[in-house]
Amino acid sequence: MLDALFARAIWSVLIEPGDKVAGALIDAVGPVTAARLVIDRVAPQTIADASRGEIEIDRASEGLRRWTERLRASDVMRSLESAARCGARMLVPDDAHWPEPLAGLGHSAPVLLWARGDVELLRRPGVAIVGARAATGYGEHVAMELSAGLSARDVVVVSGGAYGIDGMAHRAALASGGATIAVLAGGIDRFYPSGHEALLTRVAEHGLLLSEVPCGTPPTKWRFLQRNRLIAALSAATVVVEAGRRSGALNTANHALELGVPVGIVPGPITSAASAGCLAFLRSEPSTCVTSVAEIMQLAFGLDGVLDVPEPVPATAAAEGGDRRDAHHPSATREDPMHVRVLDALRPRRGLDPSEIARAVGESTDRIRAALGVLELEGRATLGADGHWRRTPAARERAAAGGAGARS
Repeated sequence: MLDALFARAIWSVLIEPGDKVAGALIDAVGPVTAARLVIDRVAPQTIADASRGEIEIDRASEGLRRWTERLRASDVMRSLESAARCGARMLVPDDAHWPEPLAGLGHSAPVLLWARGDVELLRRPGVAIVGARAATGYGEHVAMELSAGLSARDVVVVSGGAYGIDGMAHRAALASGGATIAVLAGGIDRFYPSGHEALLTRVAEHGLLLSEVPCGTPPTKWRFLQRNRLIAALSAATVVVEAGRRSGALNTANHALELGVPVGIVPGPITSAASAGCLAFLRSEPSTCVTSVAEIMQLAFGLDGVLDVPEPVPATAAAEGGDRRDAHHPSATREDPMHVRVLDALRPRRGLDPSEIARAVGESTDRIRAALGVLELEGRATLGADGHWRRTPAARERAAAGGAGARS
């Protein structure tokens, strides 16, 4: 068991959240054997053979290149030491507190969860309350009322710890004497945003902080987007209170639909930009308009909304909704995830070479060079005379505009 636990700690350092190739290998041979294959730097064919056909040779080759970029014993030990200092607990799929709904994520399920607080909350029914960072007074008031109402019904409030709707959902749950889980995009020893340090400290003391990335890991736009799938998976329903057209809260809603988790949308004024994404989602996706705690309980637990109903009500026709997006839907145009991750790693002043970027992103140097070439053509990255890459000022402004939603 100790070998398996340590192997999963190694994997949490080697991969980025949602790495399906790593997940397929671990599912096929177990975390210990999978880690040994990487440490021994075996040939891609060996990885493909070990996966029993789940992983093709080219994907195995790409996986090995990106994993070996981070293969440093010191990084693994540093993450474990940081976890010990902050009192973090490691949860693995064999643990009694491991959330069973995470199995719905398939090969992209976390290899390990780092937790601070009351892990018993993972065995209780929960509902996600999410929304935009730039929330209005209306949105915050609704989030407070819904979170307090769910807490009174013994439902765990799940959210992402961000400013705006997320923060209000956590505060209202704590103030009502209820339970709340904050799923973070970075390590649980690094509170982000920093302005929520006091709030997240209270969540750790009276609720639960959860993350799939090791302690010491900074949050990035990509990790925020991947974090959202955990929020959806941990909940019997996902409720979006407010969301602009590019809000990351809609990313959480999309993950919920993919998992068969019902999605509730709180309507807002048609004149409010903060509700534009909610109204568009209601029009184009299989979701339900909710306006009260009773309606959320019915959406999540069926019938009269009491918690002893054995089966959550699945979202109807979720699988059929994937192509029904109009040109104005927030997910109609998606940026290449690799470009997002490389842009996250680049700095405007301090230059980085491709190998440094590869370690930060968790990809092979060859793929990083290819992404840098595209970003250079788009004017978002520049190669200096010193041979190092930097993010252009225009790219920084674009990232700030797009990242606001992703961090919701």
